[in-house]
Order: sequence, then C-alpha cells, then structure tokens
Amino acid sequence: MAASRLPPSCHVEFGGAVAAREPPEAAPEGLEAVFPRDVGLFADAFPEETRYGFCGYVLTIAQHHGARLGVAAPVWEAALTLCKYFEEQKLNFWGKKVIELGAGTGIVGILATLLGGDVTITDLPLALEQIQENVHRNVPTEHLARARVCALSWGLDHKEFLRDYDFILGADIVYLKDTYPLLIRTLRHLCGPHSTIYLSSKMRQEHSTAVFYEALLPLHFTSELAYRDENENINIYRVTSKQNSRG
Repeated sequence: MAASRLPPSCHVEFGGAVAAREPPEAAPEGLEAVFPRDVGLFADAFPEETRYGFCGYVLTIAQHHGARLGVAAPVWEAALTLCKYFEEQKLNFWGKKVIELGAGTGIVGILATLLGGDVTITDLPLALEQIQENVHRNVPTEHLARARVCALSWGLDHKEFLRDYDFILGADIVYLKDTYPLLIRTLRHLCGPHSTIYLSSKMRQEHSTAVFYEALLPLHFTSELAYRDENENINIYRVTSKQNSRG
C-alpha cells in the first residue's frame, strides 16, 4: 500500500509515538558495529507500525525491533527531524540523484522518492528487508523504479556506487567512532563538486559526535549548521565538497 496523500490544509503530526532508544555504548569490531545486537539490550523482539506525516504524505513505517536488527530497527528522532526540515525548506528533489546512507527503516529516502528524487537507499545487508518492506508500503507502484534498495558497507564497497550524487542523506549515522573514517571515505567518493550532503545527528557527547563534525569532516568538506533542535539536541549539517577532496 502506497503512502496516502494529505490535503494541503491537513495538520501534519510530527514525530509519531515512537520513543527513541539510545544506541548502545559498546562498539564491536568492524562494520558490524553499525548494528550492535546485544541479546540483552534488544531482548524484546516485536514488530511495530507507525504513521508519520510529512510534506502532505502519510508514511506507514514498519520497525522490526529485536536483537537481529538492533539499532537499525527504530525510526530515530534525527530522521524525523530531517524529514521535517525537508518539509519546512520545501526542498526540491525532482529529477535529482539521491543516496541515503545507513537508512535503517528507509523513511528519509522514501520521503525523498515521494518528493521526486531518483533515490538509492542503502544500509548493511541485515537492514535491507525492512527497508524494502517500507518502500513497498509507501511508494506507488509506478514510482518504485525510482527507489532502489542496496547494500553498502562504508569504506569497502562504496566504489561500486556512482560519484557526484545531487544529494547525499544520513540520519543518526554518526555515533560510533570506529566507523567515522569509513564514513568519511564513503562520503568523499560519493560527493562531487555539485553535491549537497545533509547529515542529521543527535549530538551525543558519549559518542563524540561533535568530534566528527568539528574535527574530521572539515578536513575534507565545507560544513555549516543548517538547523538545530535544542529540545532534542539534534543538529542538521549542510555539507559540500572541497576541491580535489574526493578519494
């Protein structure tokens, strides 16, 4: 079932009823760190379906909570904040090449698709089934060709993807220090001279999120704070490439 359309005058409920859970403190080795799956932490396995309204669309998002998906299962507040930002800024994705990194549920990439983008929605293989389910729930059949779901392991297989996307999107993907160099490497490959990156992050001191934005990212990119939600401690950064920064 595709996303339903709200009338222009309809009030948009922002954030739904999902209570965000903080990512775990421990950082396992390698790329599997993106999906901490501590059995005790995610012992309660259950599916959840929540509706969110953005840009005149109602999105029905499935979340398969449990040890298998870990932090990939929920809709995080940073993703909702980025969707709300798209709505408020009336961002135009029509005819644009878009890629979402660390998509989890895929809500950000799905909204970009509904707003006209040609979108590649990526994450590690474990998350792809959940993303695909949500794509089919929300994207009309005639537009499914504009929403591709692919596995992407940062720093490893990024060179299999295009360079010079118009937009590169990420929501709450900056929280494990071991993955920061891999993410930078991937962004450098995907980002061209005309690309715009939007990264939405909960600014967790315990995960040194600010270090990524203030020390690592500026080495290769030009970055500015586009929006801040003081109540949720969430920042959205607009990032562009420096000359000859890609590797």
